[in-house]
Amino acid sequence: MKRIILASNSPRRRELLGGLDLDFEVKVLPDIDESYPDNLPAAEVAGYISREKAAPYRTLIGEGDLVITADTVVIVGDEVLGKPKDAEDARRMLQLISGRTHQVITGVCLLTTDKERAFSVTTDVTFKQLSEDEIAYYIEHYKPFDKAGAYGIQEWIGYVGVTSINGSYFNVMGLPVQRLWEEIKKF
Repeated sequence: MKRIILASNSPRRRELLGGLDLDFEVKVLPDIDESYPDNLPAAEVAGYISREKAAPYRTLIGEGDLVITADTVVIVGDEVLGKPKDAEDARRMLQLISGRTHQVITGVCLLTTDKERAFSVTTDVTFKQLSEDEIAYYIEHYKPFDKAGAYGIQEWIGYVGVTSINGSYFNVMGLPVQRLWEEIKKF
């Protein structure tokens, strides 16, 4: 590959991809639509959005370029939790995951001029029952408005709230790097 392009503004994704010791550049197009059809099953949302994020790059890349796009969602029951709109929405999301197990799904799309490969990785995360004080403290001090489900597992709320995890920790951070490594090698 001549060039690897990470199409994401996420500092966590940059850090995680950097951990694979790959040379890459970050290139994010403005106004990428992250909506999805209302009738799409919750488990398919992240994969759908990652493919939609990749589509505009198809005509912008050259031979040998690889574009990586990703999207992460939190699913509680059948409800898809994206990024919270404000502090009240973050509070609602944290109350919803409190004392429960939820799924974190990251969809990833790999795109070249002649191939596209999309996959999703699911991790189960269980939180203890969070107190209102813990939720308020986290929102006030960590401002989790750029995180699906209103939390970052690598932050304070993960330290005090997560009781178990089944699957990839890095997937919960926003990029399933082990699976990504295997998919890039196949590509």
